[in-house]
Amino acid sequence: MQYTTLGRTGLKVSKLCLGTMNYGPQATEAESHEQMDKALELGINFFDTADVYGWKKGEGVTEQIIGRWFAKGESRREHTILATKVYGDMALVDQDVAMKGGLNAVKIRRACENSLKRLQTDYIDLYQMHHVARDTSWDEIWEAFETLVKQGKVIYAGSSNFAGWHIAEAQGVAKSRNYMGLVSEQTKYSLMCRWPELEVLPACQKFGLGVIPWSPLESGLLGGALEKADKGRRAQEGNVKRIEKVRPLLEKWENYCRELGEKPADVALAWMLHHPAITAPIIGPRTMEQLVGSVRAVEIKLTPEQLQAIDKIFPGPKVDNPDGTADWTKHRAPEAYAW
Repeated sequence: MQYTTLGRTGLKVSKLCLGTMNYGPQATEAESHEQMDKALELGINFFDTADVYGWKKGEGVTEQIIGRWFAKGESRREHTILATKVYGDMALVDQDVAMKGGLNAVKIRRACENSLKRLQTDYIDLYQMHHVARDTSWDEIWEAFETLVKQGKVIYAGSSNFAGWHIAEAQGVAKSRNYMGLVSEQTKYSLMCRWPELEVLPACQKFGLGVIPWSPLESGLLGGALEKADKGRRAQEGNVKRIEKVRPLLEKWENYCRELGEKPADVALAWMLHHPAITAPIIGPRTMEQLVGSVRAVEIKLTPEQLQAIDKIFPGPKVDNPDGTADWTKHRAPEAYAW
């Protein structure tokens, strides 16, 4: 495994982040524990979760599974950089309006305490806002985070699903408070979703945030979905229609990966890791085979010519020529909107 620093911090994390959203809904607790054991064995020390994962309202099912894994001992917690999130509806009863979706000082404090109990730990390495809270002032949010940091319950603050200007606004207020502010942003980013290249990735580079992309394989579409479907293997739920809709594109993609002699999932992750803003794509393996296989991605080094070939299959944000053809030499993100 290879390691890098998380944004402008000195914290070393693996270049792949283990996503745990499947733990509970799709993987049993035993399977989840086996995967986390294997991840540490492979050198993956960066685990991402959220209080809402498990999708049983207010229960934090996935955090509980991770907490029981930590409780097994053998330095599991000490060897793991743990990231979780706050924002979603965690009210066990409708009357508990403070714990509904959103952010406020009470919610942040209580949600943190609840996550700590479920995770069976006394601190969270990276506490992320799952979404921007448009109706809450940054002074209120940062004061709550600063308190948690002073109490030793949170070390770093991160964001998720923020726009570039949200990041700039958050960092401006944090600076005025002499607070470090955000150190990471978790955004949806893949070869099929390159809009973050316009403003989110440049903002993260400007303010020193590490980027932790979620859904880097587009729910499996970029992981050889067409080949698997053609071989009669059951497609991931909800992907059958999506596969047919983009079949010509996937044919080009999978054919090119065959030319490279690599698995599509590994090439997709390797492409992402070439961007200087990226810290670690989040992998959400459903099987042990997928987890072990993903490590190959950090070893693949794509040449400039190979990167350009991939760009031609999956062009990022750009400005077309007057005749409607794509210009591959200029007007690429982050200046695609400019002249």
